[in-house]
Amino acid sequence: MSCGPHSWLPSVIERLAEAPAVVRIVVAQVQGSTPREPGAYMLLDAAGVTGTIGGGRLEWEALDAAREMLGQGVRAARLMKRVLGIDLGQCCGGVVAVWLECFVSENLTELQALQARLTSGPMVLSTHAGTPGVRQSLCGDGSPGVADAIAPALLTLPRHQATPRVTRTRAGEITFFERLDEEYPAVWLYGAGHVGQSLAGMLVQLPLRLQWLDSRAGQFPPGAVEYSRVLSEPELVRTVEEAAAGTYFMVMTHDHGLDYDLCRAVLRRADSAWLGLIGSQSKAARFRSRLRRDGFRAQDIERLVCPIGVAGVRSKWPAAIAVAIAAQLMQILSQSANGEPAAPAVRAGPVAPCAAEDCDSCGRQEQKAEGSVVTET
Repeated sequence: MSCGPHSWLPSVIERLAEAPAVVRIVVAQVQGSTPREPGAYMLLDAAGVTGTIGGGRLEWEALDAAREMLGQGVRAARLMKRVLGIDLGQCCGGVVAVWLECFVSENLTELQALQARLTSGPMVLSTHAGTPGVRQSLCGDGSPGVADAIAPALLTLPRHQATPRVTRTRAGEITFFERLDEEYPAVWLYGAGHVGQSLAGMLVQLPLRLQWLDSRAGQFPPGAVEYSRVLSEPELVRTVEEAAAGTYFMVMTHDHGLDYDLCRAVLRRADSAWLGLIGSQSKAARFRSRLRRDGFRAQDIERLVCPIGVAGVRSKWPAAIAVAIAAQLMQILSQSANGEPAAPAVRAGPVAPCAAEDCDSCGRQEQKAEGSVVTET
């Protein structure tokens, strides 16, 4: 299970440590209908290509130009502009400017130093391509470049609006401005059972930062080592405090008691973005009943989304359930990125009151709940 999209800087550093040159292909500007959004990128080196800027003739021409740069093996940058309908015959019909930048092994130390400086917060990197060659400067840390009008604007905009900017002089020299910080939201997935494994395989390919946790050794596929952790159950609960503010939590372990402890730990935080729990209507009712007895306020309990997943998916296949959950998460992330209020939780029907006094006393009823999953295995 290979890892999906990352911020470009660590990806280039990783590739450049093994290859003499790497070309980054970035969607710099768009107008009208286009295959990908500004900031989407792909990488090319001698080992091959990762990522995509939308496929089709645009990507083919961008790769052709990138291969030429790679063959030259020198530090270089250029801007390629295409009208999709007229120039390439693509039905999107929009206009796309693509930034191509070749890094060579001599740039590795410089890039590593740049990444180290980002620990102090978001900054704007300006890359100037002109007669003297390619020059980079970092704005946002008190350096002279911060006086430029573009850099302050990019730093004050919401992250989803801080897309790259391009300026061009009359002499044809180009400066590419981009904001550098953690671009993707954090998603913490607790549970590596059948649904968890299917879901993680989808989430790792999406624009987010996945942290996948379970208490059972041997549950994770070998390729998940860079974003998975095996911890004891008490340690799993304590990790909730490690997550950054704005983290999206998903709970689907093999044990109801552990599920409850994790949900309770998340709800004690006021800064989490979302909490989804796998389970049936009756499981949701019993968890909410226990939370009330544990002293949680009604507005805090309402933050617990259970069952999770978009409506209309009735299949009990783990992969089908995972598709429904991933779709719901992407809806929520898209609403958040656009500044829209979150849609109400999708449920198959009204949550029935629970007659049991204890969450563990009516497991048989949960097995009969229709249209939802009880727990993970």
